[in-house]
Amino acid sequence: MSDLSNTTTIVVGASRGLGHGVATGLTEAGAPVVAVSRSAAEFPEPVGGSGTVQAEIADAGDAAVAARLLERYEPQVVVLVAGASPHMRPLQEQTWETFSVNWQTDVRIAFHWLREALLKPLSPGSRVIVFSSGAAVNGSPLSGGYAGAKATQRFITAYAQDEAERNGLDITFTALLPRITPLTDLGRPAVEAYAARAGQPVEEYLEQFGAPVTPEIAGGAVIELVRADTAQIDPAYMLTGAGLQRLH
Repeated sequence: MSDLSNTTTIVVGASRGLGHGVATGLTEAGAPVVAVSRSAAEFPEPVGGSGTVQAEIADAGDAAVAARLLERYEPQVVVLVAGASPHMRPLQEQTWETFSVNWQTDVRIAFHWLREALLKPLSPGSRVIVFSSGAAVNGSPLSGGYAGAKATQRFITAYAQDEAERNGLDITFTALLPRITPLTDLGRPAVEAYAARAGQPVEEYLEQFGAPVTPEIAGGAVIELVRADTAQIDPAYMLTGAGLQRLH
């Protein structure tokens, strides 16, 4: 997939943050992109590429939406970035509703889209990339059920890969685990909350993570995976400011 001009790509959660960076990067790389989000978003004109963006305003957590859009666009690549912003409070200050918001949103979206990718199924050679979180490995004590929900996204991505192999579908499923970043609407409140908990200024707290993950880095990482030989792709990667890092 070095030439992406005929690689129709659906990006779920494309209106902001890392999802917007992924959709923008793929478009600039020449791909026809279907940008799925609950609200409208603007995208810059592609620089040096011939890609296009088709907006789809829809609730990605609706089971019928996944089936409908996969049938309509016949994508070769699906990237799932959408999710809810967690309620940043310690466990005892959560309610069940705030604690479970990422199970009801992030996991629900991943479940419906992975299920439909297998049932349809997507065409041989297709790629599905699911954005989980570094919290799936490191935990996240101030965000309720967020870490567990992101770990479950990673698990069910691996389950989907197993089912694809069992059924000879030739679809590659990969999970990306971005490190916490202050550069998105989701990450900024988390960084501020954890810095306050540690009694540190935000800048000092962030030093332990190195360069932050940017929307542009997320877009580049997805392009790298889409273009890679499937035999060389791992089931999951940490995504840092330096790019993709293999998980050991």
